[in-house]
Amino acid sequence: MIEIKYFGAVAEKTKCSFEKISSSELSLQDLLQDLEEKYQFEAMSFSVAVNQKIIPKAADYKLQTSDIVALLPPFAGG
Repeated sequence: MIEIKYFGAVAEKTKCSFEKISSSELSLQDLLQDLEEKYQFEAMSFSVAVNQKIIPKAADYKLQTSDIVALLPPFAGG
């Protein structure tokens, strides 16, 4: 199972803080496209982390069944 965690405005849009999907041989690009179709993120700005490491959205990254993917809102300095 791949776990997807949502934070901030992304969690508000999805109306949940996480979900699990059963999939293997899924790329990060495919996952993001599926989520876009499901939730209609439109021009929402967010970063993606896989296993607590920020990954560029355009990266050619193959997800493993034990991965945790987080969609994070923009960070503010302080």
